[in-house]
Amino acid sequence: MAHFAEIVNGTVTRVIVVSDADTASNGVEDGAIGAAFCTNLLGGEWVQTSYNTSGGVHKGGGKPLRKNYAGIGFKYDKVRNAFVELQPYPSWLLNESTCKWRAPVARPKGRWEWDETTLSWVALSETRGIPRD
Repeated sequence: MAHFAEIVNGTVTRVIVVSDADTASNGVEDGAIGAAFCTNLLGGEWVQTSYNTSGGVHKGGGKPLRKNYAGIGFKYDKVRNAFVELQPYPSWLLNESTCKWRAPVARPKGRWEWDETTLSWVALSETRGIPRD
């Protein structure tokens, strides 16, 4: 099975699963064949993405594909040939090798959340975010 992301104006609008039979030639997977299959079936622009790729690393040791698995709302950067989440905060910087956003200050260990006004990490209390009955 292969995954393909629909790209509309540079943004991922959906991700679908396509059978191996529709993405391969002579048993060898080919992203171009899968993308053409998606376009013929559904129209639009389609780009293959790998469920096993994050931060430019394939978790199974295989070849990473487009830096990150595509999610709805991600941007597809044609120049980098990568899927990139939306920038979470204006101060965060894009790591070019992973195409993941990082805070300008390293996150301490433990439970923290980013405070954009102070450009710092703020400790979370143990009870914060726990649903109450």
